[in-house]
Amino acid sequence: MNSATNVGGRRGKRMISLLFSAGCLMATMLCLMMLLVLLWSVISEGAAWLNWDFLNNFLSRHPEKAGIKSALAGSLWLTAFTALFSLPLGIGAAVYLEEYAANSWWRKMIQLNISNLAGVPSIVYGILGLGLFVQTFALGRSVISGALTLSLVVLPIIILTTQEALRGVPDSIRHASYALGATRWQTVYCQVLPASLPGIMTGVILALSRAVGEAAPLVAVGALTWVTFVPSSPMDQFTSLPIQIFNWSARPRPEFHQIAGAAIMVLLLVLISMNTIAVFVRYKYGKRIRW
Repeated sequence: MNSATNVGGRRGKRMISLLFSAGCLMATMLCLMMLLVLLWSVISEGAAWLNWDFLNNFLSRHPEKAGIKSALAGSLWLTAFTALFSLPLGIGAAVYLEEYAANSWWRKMIQLNISNLAGVPSIVYGILGLGLFVQTFALGRSVISGALTLSLVVLPIIILTTQEALRGVPDSIRHASYALGATRWQTVYCQVLPASLPGIMTGVILALSRAVGEAAPLVAVGALTWVTFVPSSPMDQFTSLPIQIFNWSARPRPEFHQIAGAAIMVLLLVLISMNTIAVFVRYKYGKRIRW
């Protein structure tokens, strides 16, 4: 009797496991199908408009003359300054919390707040950037204001991913360094950071990829939708690819929807390139580190 009951219980568990696996597979296939449909829609509309003139022209009221030169340049400016502001602060904060800060209630409170900030909608950071950088610090609707706002968006992500990379370094490396007479700073700088570099770089590039695709914080800060010049200084006004895509998508003429599809293709290529670099960095530097 007990044997038959055990056999029946194992069959039931196996059936539940198979059903769960089938459900996960169906969910994955559904997501892939939706992604393929969206990609096909974008490519079918925008591929015919993607050429050198589209990349090298400024905005125009005529779709056949419109381009993304100012938006692409603005996105590059934003990404460069966002990396300049967020990388030292994010990596430095993670190193301090993981390697120097004592395990106290103060550290736990900061860690909890950082985790919560990683899930805050980006428009909230945009409103904060508008009040803090644009109005209080009087930086205006400039590249600096946009980059500082995007830095607020990606800072929690960089801190958390850097902490995870630092936790992945075995304590035996630290102990061996201390045993040889190294100080804590020498241990962190010469041993821990190089060993965690693949994970840190991967997290940083993925965080910057999110910054490239953000539109809501920049709209709140006051980025322009009609810019016919390339920014020449950090204090210039700007636009970006996501904002330009949003602007074209809201227009009634179908031609603007098609050039919006071409701009989406450019943005996707930029994001895929950044993710590819992240994978390459992790693979290349990961092979050098063995413990």
